[in-house]
Amino acid sequence: MEQKELRAIVENILDNSYVGTMATVKNNKPHSRYMTFLNDNLTLYAATSKKTDKTDEIEENPYTHILLGYDGDGFNDEFVEYMGEVSMHDSKEVKEKVWNDAMKEWFDGPEDPNLVILKIEPLEVKVMNKKNLPPKELKL
Repeated sequence: MEQKELRAIVENILDNSYVGTMATVKNNKPHSRYMTFLNDNLTLYAATSKKTDKTDEIEENPYTHILLGYDGDGFNDEFVEYMGEVSMHDSKEVKEKVWNDAMKEWFDGPEDPNLVILKIEPLEVKVMNKKNLPPKELKL
């Protein structure tokens, strides 16, 4: 498979799969949770509160592992394994870029002082489980 075709598959999965698992390290052990992601040219963004364990975990170890795209329809569903480095942002423009009305359940708006945006830069991206083929790594 050509890298251009592989990138198109990865972008399609990231653009259409908003909810995935994000793992961080807590007490030297993996800690996973479901998160909602926004894709922008292979960089992922996720909103969270400054008052969560994950922000403390990211400050100690900024690396994450994310799974996105598996719908559970069958053993051949393709999904993305995404390893990245996380940075935290609370600028107005980044908050407004990521903000959507579904966040009103947790935050007052993009100006909420507890809202922080996690920006995840890709380090390694693979398409997994496509028709029982071996994983395909996207060259970054």
